[in-house]
Amino acid sequence: MQFKWATGTNNQVYQDALSIRRKVFIEEQHVDETIEIDGTDNTKHHVVGYLDNIPQATARINPLDQDTLKIQRVAVHQTQRGLGLGRQLMNEIENWARTNNFKRLILSAQDPVIPFYERANYLISNPEGYFEAGIPHHDMEKVLH
Repeated sequence: MQFKWATGTNNQVYQDALSIRRKVFIEEQHVDETIEIDGTDNTKHHVVGYLDNIPQATARINPLDQDTLKIQRVAVHQTQRGLGLGRQLMNEIENWARTNNFKRLILSAQDPVIPFYERANYLISNPEGYFEAGIPHHDMEKVLH
Protein backbone atom coordinates (compact mmCIF):
# COMPACT_ATOMS: atom_id res chain seq x y z
CA MET A 1 0.00 0.00 0.00
CA GLN A 2 1.25 3.47 -0.89
CA PHE A 3 0.62 6.27 1.61
CA LYS A 4 0.13 9.96 0.94
CA TRP A 5 -0.02 12.68 3.59
CA ALA A 6 -1.50 16.16 3.44
CA THR A 7 -2.46 18.93 5.81
CA GLY A 8 -5.71 20.82 5.53
CA THR A 9 -8.57 20.37 3.10
CA ASN A 10 -7.44 21.94 -0.18
CA ASN A 11 -5.85 18.81 -1.65
CA GLN A 12 -6.67 15.48 -3.29
CA VAL A 13 -5.47 13.43 -0.30
CA TYR A 14 -8.12 15.06 1.89
CA GLN A 15 -10.79 14.50 -0.77
CA ASP A 16 -9.82 10.81 -0.91
CA ALA A 17 -9.85 10.59 2.90
CA LEU A 18 -13.28 12.19 3.01
CA SER A 19 -14.66 9.74 0.43
CA ILE A 20 -13.59 6.80 2.64
CA ARG A 21 -14.91 8.46 5.79
CA ARG A 22 -18.29 9.16 4.15
CA LYS A 23 -18.66 5.53 3.09
CA VAL A 24 -17.53 4.02 6.41
CA PHE A 25 -18.88 6.41 9.01
CA ILE A 26 -21.85 8.16 7.41
CA GLU A 27 -23.20 5.45 5.07
CA GLU A 28 -22.16 2.24 6.82
CA GLN A 29 -22.30 3.26 10.50
CA HIS A 30 -24.98 5.97 10.12
CA VAL A 31 -22.98 8.65 11.92
CA ASP A 32 -24.57 12.06 11.46
CA GLU A 33 -22.66 14.03 8.83
CA THR A 34 -22.36 17.06 11.13
CA ILE A 35 -20.53 14.88 13.67
CA GLU A 36 -18.25 13.21 11.12
CA ILE A 37 -17.40 16.36 9.23
CA ASP A 38 -16.87 18.50 12.30
CA GLY A 39 -15.34 21.60 10.76
CA THR A 40 -11.81 20.93 12.07
CA ASP A 41 -10.35 18.97 9.15
CA ASN A 42 -8.61 22.09 7.84
CA THR A 43 -6.23 22.09 10.84
CA LYS A 44 -5.40 18.36 10.81
CA HIS A 45 -3.04 16.02 8.99
CA HIS A 46 -4.62 13.37 6.76
CA VAL A 47 -3.10 10.11 5.60
CA VAL A 48 -4.55 7.87 2.91
CA GLY A 49 -3.42 4.39 1.88
CA TYR A 50 -3.79 3.52 -1.79
CA LEU A 51 -3.87 0.16 -3.56
CA ASP A 52 -3.41 0.53 -7.32
CA ASN A 53 -4.07 4.27 -6.90
CA ILE A 54 -7.46 3.60 -5.29
CA PRO A 55 -7.92 5.07 -1.78
CA GLN A 56 -8.65 2.24 0.67
CA ALA A 57 -7.68 3.39 4.19
CA THR A 58 -7.41 6.69 6.02
CA ALA A 59 -6.85 8.45 9.33
CA ARG A 60 -6.85 11.98 10.63
CA ILE A 61 -3.94 13.07 12.83
CA ASN A 62 -4.18 15.83 15.41
CA PRO A 63 -1.00 16.90 17.25
CA LEU A 64 -2.13 17.90 20.75
CA ASP A 65 1.25 19.08 21.99
CA GLN A 66 4.94 18.43 21.24
CA ASP A 67 4.73 14.86 22.58
CA THR A 68 1.19 13.64 21.87
CA LEU A 69 -0.69 12.81 18.69
CA LYS A 70 -4.38 12.03 18.62
CA ILE A 71 -5.34 9.55 15.92
CA GLN A 72 -8.86 10.04 14.64
CA ARG A 73 -11.20 8.87 11.89
CA VAL A 74 -9.37 5.59 11.24
CA ALA A 75 -11.26 3.83 8.45
CA VAL A 76 -10.73 1.03 5.94
CA HIS A 77 -13.13 0.34 3.06
CA GLN A 78 -15.45 -2.50 4.02
CA THR A 79 -14.33 -4.65 1.08
CA GLN A 80 -10.68 -4.36 2.16
CA ARG A 81 -11.01 -5.26 5.85
CA GLY A 82 -9.17 -8.27 7.18
CA LEU A 83 -6.33 -7.88 4.67
CA GLY A 84 -3.91 -6.07 6.98
CA LEU A 85 -4.48 -2.59 5.57
CA GLY A 86 -5.45 -1.19 8.97
CA ARG A 87 -2.23 -2.54 10.49
CA GLN A 88 -0.22 -1.01 7.64
CA LEU A 89 -1.99 2.31 8.21
CA MET A 90 -1.22 2.26 11.94
CA ASN A 91 2.43 1.39 11.21
CA GLU A 92 2.63 4.33 8.81
CA ILE A 93 1.22 6.67 11.46
CA GLU A 94 3.62 5.36 14.12
CA ASN A 95 6.60 5.80 11.77
CA TRP A 96 5.48 9.35 10.99
CA ALA A 97 5.07 10.05 14.72
CA ARG A 98 8.56 8.77 15.51
CA THR A 99 10.09 10.76 12.63
CA ASN A 100 8.43 13.87 14.05
CA ASN A 101 9.56 13.08 17.64
CA PHE A 102 6.16 12.34 19.13
CA LYS A 103 6.23 10.09 22.20
CA ARG A 104 2.61 9.17 22.77
CA LEU A 105 -0.35 8.24 20.57
CA ILE A 106 -3.91 8.42 21.80
CA LEU A 107 -7.20 7.51 20.18
CA SER A 108 -10.85 6.91 20.85
CA ALA A 109 -11.63 3.34 19.79
CA GLN A 110 -15.04 2.02 18.91
CA ASP A 111 -15.55 -0.92 21.26
CA PRO A 112 -15.86 -3.56 18.49
CA VAL A 113 -12.35 -2.71 17.22
CA ILE A 114 -10.56 -2.53 20.58
CA PRO A 115 -8.93 -5.96 19.89
CA PHE A 116 -7.42 -4.53 16.67
CA TYR A 117 -5.72 -1.76 18.63
CA GLU A 118 -4.70 -4.10 21.43
CA ARG A 119 -2.86 -6.26 18.87
CA ALA A 120 -0.95 -3.08 17.96
CA ASN A 121 -0.01 -2.64 21.65
CA TYR A 122 -2.47 0.11 22.49
CA LEU A 123 -3.84 -0.02 26.03
CA ILE A 124 -7.18 1.19 27.34
CA SER A 125 -6.35 4.40 29.19
CA ASN A 126 -9.80 5.09 30.59
CA PRO A 127 -11.84 2.11 31.78
CA GLU A 128 -14.96 4.27 31.72
CA GLY A 129 -16.50 3.82 28.31
CA TYR A 130 -18.69 6.43 26.65
CA PHE A 131 -20.87 6.89 23.62
CA GLU A 132 -19.78 9.00 20.68
CA ALA A 133 -22.16 9.33 17.73
CA GLY A 134 -24.25 6.59 19.39
CA ILE A 135 -21.35 4.10 19.30
CA PRO A 136 -19.62 2.79 22.45
CA HIS A 137 -15.96 3.89 22.71
CA HIS A 138 -12.96 3.67 25.04
CA ASP A 139 -9.86 5.84 25.12
CA MET A 140 -6.62 4.05 24.29
CA GLU A 141 -2.96 5.01 24.15
CA LYS A 142 0.45 3.80 23.13
CA VAL A 143 3.80 5.10 24.30
CA LEU A 144 6.43 5.04 21.57
CA HIS A 145 9.90 3.82 22.48
